[in-house]
Amino acid sequence: MSKKVDFEKAHMLAPTPVVLVGCAHRDIGRNVLTVAWCGVDSSDPPTVHVSIRPSRYSHRIIKESGTFTVNIPTRELLRQVDICGTVSGKYADKFERAGLTAAAGSVVEAPIVAECPVNLECKVLHFMPLGAHDMFIGEIVARHADESLVTKGRVAWDKIALIAYVSGDYWSLGEKIGTYGFTSK
Repeated sequence: MSKKVDFEKAHMLAPTPVVLVGCAHRDIGRNVLTVAWCGVDSSDPPTVHVSIRPSRYSHRIIKESGTFTVNIPTRELLRQVDICGTVSGKYADKFERAGLTAAAGSVVEAPIVAECPVNLECKVLHFMPLGAHDMFIGEIVARHADESLVTKGRVAWDKIALIAYVSGDYWSLGEKIGTYGFTSK
């Protein structure tokens, strides 16, 4: 067994999914930002969370509107993903700058990113200040996926070149190495 040593505290878990979070408020504006601090929380009700620094432009929009979208980008959108993570929405329309389309969702005010093959519309259920980031836990109130990716109600994730974030680097995922419960079959 290898000897274990301590490592930088800022990188506790890897990889993390990279998503584009859409938000809008009629009095503040709209924005899209790249988030890697996110995850699934519950299947019933279906919930996900995104953690955002309070200083970010989108933080106020989500807090005031009570809604956000989680949009799953692909490897082909990496340039746009990076732009949305490095430019502030206070000073630029990131949808325009990144060449992304802000499409209307079916339930919430926050826009979905049309170029992303999977989109989740969320209403904030809980808000939790955690330190450097605040967590918004959202109930998924609508789901959308490109028609070509859905078979029998399920998304064909193997057809999507997903992006992960690891210690400042983007990684592409894509190789399936097993199925849940394969060891008990």
